[in-house]
Amino acid sequence: MALWRIRATVDDRPGYLSVLTASLALRSVNILAVQVHTTEGGAVDDFLVDAPDTMSEQELQAAIARGRGREAFVTRAEAQGLADQPTRALALAGRLVHDPDTLGEALVALLDAAEVRWRPEGTVVLHGFDEERMTLIDPTGGTYEVLRPAPAFTPAEYARAQALVEVSGALVRRAGEQTTLLLPDGAELLIRAATGDDAEGVRRLHSRSSLLSRQRRYLGGVRMPSEARLRRLLEPAGGLTLLALHTDPASGEESVVAMANLLTEGDLGEVALLVQDAWQRRGIGTALLRRLTARAARMDVSALVAHTGADNVAMLRTLRRFGVADRGDRDGTLLTLTLPVAGRRRSASDETPATSG
Repeated sequence: MALWRIRATVDDRPGYLSVLTASLALRSVNILAVQVHTTEGGAVDDFLVDAPDTMSEQELQAAIARGRGREAFVTRAEAQGLADQPTRALALAGRLVHDPDTLGEALVALLDAAEVRWRPEGTVVLHGFDEERMTLIDPTGGTYEVLRPAPAFTPAEYARAQALVEVSGALVRRAGEQTTLLLPDGAELLIRAATGDDAEGVRRLHSRSSLLSRQRRYLGGVRMPSEARLRRLLEPAGGLTLLALHTDPASGEESVVAMANLLTEGDLGEVALLVQDAWQRRGIGTALLRRLTARAARMDVSALVAHTGADNVAMLRTLRRFGVADRGDRDGTLLTLTLPVAGRRRSASDETPATSG
């Protein structure tokens, strides 16, 4: 038996697909997988079949024609074609996660294309597809031009390719938000947004931080946040959590050494910091807070508040760098201080109307 890939258009009417499959079955052709692509010209059926070794391409074409199939495309298939289309697409998305620079190769594999070309930004005006060509925006700039003489591209394939490009774009945006922080002593930290996968690293950050540091962060005797609270801190709805990570040059082990949280409700935000004791007083808190206030401006947050103990000299010193005075709302030993949000987009309601004098 031999593997073949068949694509043919049939009228999108009840029973017409069964006529085609019956015609193939009469020639001992076993259908292993089928996909249906809806187009304006009818339903395009894509088959992976197992046919007798003695069957030729012309005989397959004749069986398709007897089954009322039109515009048939027939070619030999490889064993990897046995993987269904969703599995292939997921595998290619996984490859992009590990190597975001392989989008072009992933598009070729997804579409069984003959060639992919990259065009600089501005050289391709229209994006879309026709029978032999598909153009897609490269998230890093420019355009990918995917070529396949046959079979003709379908709307379903264009949608799949667009989805893969979206995955690549999300990875590019995420990588763009990562920065390296160089400390005065030469140590390097990676600053990036937290995800749910960072739960264990953040738990270790808490276990390596002193009880005093945790009390100052949570304004009480919290030794470790609950699992539910930890999840909310790592992926806050409408907010952001940043982590500072250090890689040990000797062992290569990566560890979380600081965490900064921005929690929002409406147009108000609250910020908080936890820096491991051994990494305190090295500018990490200031760097994280600066990035949180910048994000708050892009989110159009009108005000940020920080709650801290009146005796937390290190936190007060950090806040002063952002123009916060020591005065604020005081409740016993607790201070609530407001941070200015520099560069916030102003809405019409923010503007003070001019008056004539």
